[in-house]
Amino acid sequence: MSRIGNKPIELPTGVTLTVEKNLVKVKGPKGELEYALRPEVKLKVEGNMVTVEQIIESRNTSAFMGLTRALINNMVNGVTTGYEKKLELVGVGYRAKQDSPTKMTMTLGFSHPVVIDTPKGVTLEVTDNVNILIKGIDKQLVGLVASKIRKLRKPEPYKGKGIKYEGEVIRRKQGKSGKV
Repeated sequence: MSRIGNKPIELPTGVTLTVEKNLVKVKGPKGELEYALRPEVKLKVEGNMVTVEQIIESRNTSAFMGLTRALINNMVNGVTTGYEKKLELVGVGYRAKQDSPTKMTMTLGFSHPVVIDTPKGVTLEVTDNVNILIKGIDKQLVGLVASKIRKLRKPEPYKGKGIKYEGEVIRRKQGKSGKV
């Protein structure tokens, strides 16, 4: 039995959830998201409460039930408040320049500038040339864009240079030690 899957999802005012065959659509003040339901589960909408129920009893059904509930809850939160990830550039000469709300150019110590173009639904904000804010309503897409940007120059353990998440702790190594 899934503990998370059994929790009901409360829809805030201004958010509508519709189910058409296997497609769930969540519409709110910030936008609209869709999700294709798995055949093992179904949604039951009663007023402003949504519950996930099992259709087929199988080994993985409770896992799919919890997954479906979590994804739909993330969709409801996304269309009401949205999601954001913050990245920091650490290193001499590392900087970012915003070209448009969905495009930026980064200087990361390569022989060429790196141009980042985000998919539809994700926006970028660059402050102080070293702080990047990634915003969107789709939690998975925001996290994917943030991880792709971080992957360009991961923080290295000796000097701590690179792109890191805000608040991330870089485990530092000592480096070479000379003979005494």
